[in-house]
Amino acid sequence: MESVGSIILYFIVALSMIVFSAMAVTTRKILRAATYLLFTLFAGAVVYFMLDYEFLGAVQIAVYAGGIVVLFVFAILLTSRPGDNSERLTSKSRVLGAVAAIATLVITGYALISRVSVALAPKPEMQALDMQQLGSTLMGTGDGQYLLPFEAVSVLLLACIIGGVVVARKR
Repeated sequence: MESVGSIILYFIVALSMIVFSAMAVTTRKILRAATYLLFTLFAGAVVYFMLDYEFLGAVQIAVYAGGIVVLFVFAILLTSRPGDNSERLTSKSRVLGAVAAIATLVITGYALISRVSVALAPKPEMQALDMQQLGSTLMGTGDGQYLLPFEAVSVLLLACIIGGVVVARKR
């Protein structure tokens, strides 16, 4: 049974994730959007820590909140004037966007509700991983190991940095 304090903390963190993610996509100042994204990623790390996934919480803070958001801010500062407001978007497809958003909400709600019985079913006892197994899984090249995706992401980030520098030099 969960304690009342942890349930209240979960709802506070969930509400902060919803608010900050909505603010990130609705603000017209791009640096504020990156800051709101940072707060959303920190709230995600809190959820990992509440679930006793300390390693994933630390990776969330180090990689996403630390690395990706700093990369976003670096790219923003290189390519635009951060104090300027973005232009208000005018679109004739607002109704189509609203329909797509409602459809996504319905599909996500159905997926969540249909999986509740699976999530509530009793699970067998899981074996704890030690750091040796975790490291060999993350940096291995066999089936179910993640060296290739790790390297693909690093090449993608390098391409983003190079693209930001090229765009900044053309200004």
